[in-house]
Amino acid sequence: MEDFKVCVHDEFCGGCVYQGVPYEEQLALKEQEVRRLFEDRGIRPEVFDAIEGCPQEHKYRYRNKMEYTFGDFVKDGPVCLGMHKKKNFMSIVTVDQCQLVDEDFNRILKFNLEFAESHGYRHYNKKSHKGLLRHLIVRKGIRTEELLVNIVTSRDEEFDEAGYVAGLLALSLSNQIVGILHTLNDNIADKVTCEELRTLYGRDYYMEEILELKFKVSAFSFFQTNVEAVERLYSEALALIDDFSGKKAFDLYCGTGTISQVLALKAGQVTGIELVEEAVEAARVNAELNGLTNCHFIAGDVFEELQKLQETPEVIVVDPPRVGMSMDAVEKIAGYGVPQIVYISCNPKSLALNLQQFVYLGYQVKYAKPFDNFPWTKHTECIVLLQRKRK
Repeated sequence: MEDFKVCVHDEFCGGCVYQGVPYEEQLALKEQEVRRLFEDRGIRPEVFDAIEGCPQEHKYRYRNKMEYTFGDFVKDGPVCLGMHKKKNFMSIVTVDQCQLVDEDFNRILKFNLEFAESHGYRHYNKKSHKGLLRHLIVRKGIRTEELLVNIVTSRDEEFDEAGYVAGLLALSLSNQIVGILHTLNDNIADKVTCEELRTLYGRDYYMEEILELKFKVSAFSFFQTNVEAVERLYSEALALIDDFSGKKAFDLYCGTGTISQVLALKAGQVTGIELVEEAVEAARVNAELNGLTNCHFIAGDVFEELQKLQETPEVIVVDPPRVGMSMDAVEKIAGYGVPQIVYISCNPKSLALNLQQFVYLGYQVKYAKPFDNFPWTKHTECIVLLQRKRK
């Protein structure tokens, strides 16, 4: 185990909020926050289990994806590549010694800065909308040790694609680069938008394995950031259901279908619904890859798609984005009257709000447990079991 100290970037980087705080204290603070949010909404689980932390070996180097931004630390200064500065969105802090990622990410970041300097490339300016370099996205298959590198630029000037590929492939890395991509983006919004995607080397996806299932993860697909931790969370969440063998299950906000496919190993039929069309396509590919024929995926808004469906579920699992579920979606889901609903959440605040509505609609919160899947950061995940009250 590496001997980590307080991160050298902590003074300026806005990524971690608990640097220097003992880990047990971090866990206590996160659990207290979840309890407070529940109490504020009048949510009183029959059982509130203690927060589960990350094992010692997974407290660092756990992130399998980083989206870095090109910019400068001071106006008109040298090109930086990393995270936004605390309380100053316009400034960028180079994070080439980050402790949350594999060292290969840091090596690739350093190479990109050196490549930019040697070619005299400028970063994209958010005000003038001039400049070439916008973002760098690095993704890793934890189980497969595969790397996917995606450089995002404007069309402001030509980018040396051949030199970029040669330089990356010459790096001494612990993992294998399986794909090098070039995303072109002239959209003025300060986010990664794919207007054109070029595969410069290899393929536009990497492979991953979760709970003995294989997943093909494409360049812009959402995928869980901490694979080791999410396996524990998913296993415990699905174990809350009394029995879903042979039953008809809905996996709502299903992403690339990770939970759907774990459910499909026992369930009779699984229907997954997800807004992002690319994620749904990935879910279909992954189900086929794993030989699962009892999964059906629908692209669209959860509430709108549920309105169209004629079938009635016997089990429901929801894993919404940070904003949680709309009131209409909660009402529709509760309206099925299934005995048990499992809610997996990445935002305890929106979770508490949704639970308040479920309680009003006739469900009781049987069990809740927070998970610290992202040590040193502010983020906390939770699993909740809702049970229909007997009339």
